[in-house]
Amino acid sequence: MALPKIADARNLSDEELSEKILATKKQLFDLRMRQRTGQLENKTHQFKHARHELAQLLTVESERQAANGASSQSVAAEE
Repeated sequence: MALPKIADARNLSDEELSEKILATKKQLFDLRMRQRTGQLENKTHQFKHARHELAQLLTVESERQAANGASSQSVAAEE
């Protein structure tokens, strides 16, 4: 299974992005719980995929917040 591409995350709407972030955090939590209880055998690569996807989603979210902050500051400066 290939790692997800950041372009996929950039195509999501803000609402979809937030939902995907929550879902990925829940997935990581579930993976940790399954690992601790011994139910996760030979599938530790799923951690890498989930962490990678979460990092991409959080990066896109912070990029959007920075862009919105910069645009609102430029509007305030023009007034």
